[in-house]
Amino acid sequence: MKLDKKEIMNALETISVSGEGKNMVESGAVQNIMTFGDEVVVDLLLTTPALHIKKRAEVDVMKAIHEHVYQKAKVKVNIKVQAPEKQEIKGKAIPGIKNIIAVASGKGGVGKSTVTANLAVNLSKMGFKVGLLDADIYGPSMPMMFDVQTEKPLSVNIDGKSKMKPVENYGVKMLSIGFFTQPNQAVIWRGPMAAKALNQMIFDAAWGELDFLLIDLPPGTGDIHLSIMQSMPITGAVVVSTPQNVALADAKKGVAMFQQESINVPVLGIVENMAYFTPEELPDNKYYIFGKEGAKMLAEDLDVPFLGQLPLVQSIREAGDIGHPAALQNGTPLADAFEKLTQNVVQETVRRNSSLPPTEAIKITTMAGCSAVKK
Repeated sequence: MKLDKKEIMNALETISVSGEGKNMVESGAVQNIMTFGDEVVVDLLLTTPALHIKKRAEVDVMKAIHEHVYQKAKVKVNIKVQAPEKQEIKGKAIPGIKNIIAVASGKGGVGKSTVTANLAVNLSKMGFKVGLLDADIYGPSMPMMFDVQTEKPLSVNIDGKSKMKPVENYGVKMLSIGFFTQPNQAVIWRGPMAAKALNQMIFDAAWGELDFLLIDLPPGTGDIHLSIMQSMPITGAVVVSTPQNVALADAKKGVAMFQQESINVPVLGIVENMAYFTPEELPDNKYYIFGKEGAKMLAEDLDVPFLGQLPLVQSIREAGDIGHPAALQNGTPLADAFEKLTQNVVQETVRRNSSLPPTEAIKITTMAGCSAVKK
């Protein structure tokens, strides 16, 4: 008996692959049908490698042909599995924000927040629209550095939704957990709680149009960092370190965190803070208290850009303490150093955007790590 392909196709339209709503023919699972007298070969393409689904499909095909075409047909089913590209939820982009720069340090106490604050002020002085998110949940210092400790974000209505209006000073829009806690109140939160607070400050805020959103990350490499990178696509990262070996060892880990394959955030460069000490009475003298050019050499070893050196001078500390960032000074060597640093960050951002595709937010897949989300 010669079997008819059309009859076989009609028979296969009566069954479906387990878990799919469409029949085998309509879903595209049936790739080919060949007949040789009373023999028939059916090629199937499935989207799942599960053994029980493959076996069920084979049995259903044989049963359908035997019941609807020819009871004594010799049926062979070839199954090929081709899983579709996994569609995972990516971190949401923030409308109106062009570049998101994470400022990190492997070690605490290297001046990361001071660098972030002055970088934000200088970007604003250069004419950019700037926002700053103080993501250092357990040590929020930005309200003090911008002299806005007593301010509170207001609630505004945007398209029928209530949003937080960032506090603004020196041309920088800012949100910090410090606005929502008392000065003597310790933030004792577990990771998920801190991540939820950050997400609210990111997505429930009326940032408006920004050229740069700077994120002041906490020291180290941990849960907050992953939460931030999971929540939004980071344009690039700036790593701050002092020159001594103890700090450089941690800075190296900070760079490695961003560069690992599962995260893949471009590192715009390394900043060497407290590179040398210059006394006010001896402005031409440099004393390398923490070692000389350690971060610069680390940048060369890791093949990442070196963004510049910042001196250890008393006026930086004083400016931060009184809430008037040192970058607001004009015509001083210190202000020039911050200006040069800012220019280098902008230059590396432009270079990064012209040579690399947009960064994708990461998707946490296990308790131990994360993986890049594919488009």
